[in-house]
Order: sequence, then structure tokens, then C-alpha cells
Amino acid sequence: MGGGGWYYVPKVWTPYGGWWADPKHWKRSTAMAGVAVGFSFLYLFSVSIERERRPIAPASHIPSQKWCKYAKVDDPSLQ
Repeated sequence: MGGGGWYYVPKVWTPYGGWWADPKHWKRSTAMAGVAVGFSFLYLFSVSIERERRPIAPASHIPSQKWCKYAKVDDPSLQ
């Protein structure tokens, strides 16, 4: 029975490191990419807060009205 054995692995160059990639500092690189994505999300969220407008008042409460810059201007029924 036994495990393992021989299996074919083509000898080709790949940009991501091959079949069993274990690059140096992968945890740090992953964390840095996560931080970059987080900052991008925060920037886009702040732009969204500044630009969100509702020309027609919504029929029911929308959670984004809590942080929207023009929520009270666009919907006079808000407190």
C-alpha cells in the first residue's frame, strides 16, 4: 500500500512559485495587502459619505442615514 510514490511534476517556471510554493515572508505580505485593502475601503467609504444624496426621501429608515452628510437636508422627517 504505502503513501507517496512518484508523480509527474512538469518543470516549468511560474510567477506564483510553482506547485508547492512557500515564499519568504508570506504572512507579512498578506498582512500588508490586507492593510492596503482596509485603507482603500476606508477612503472609498469616506468619499461615499460625502457624496451620497437622496433626491427622493426613502419610505423607511436606511442605516446609511446615520452617517450621511446630507441626510437631514434630503429627508426633513429625520430627527
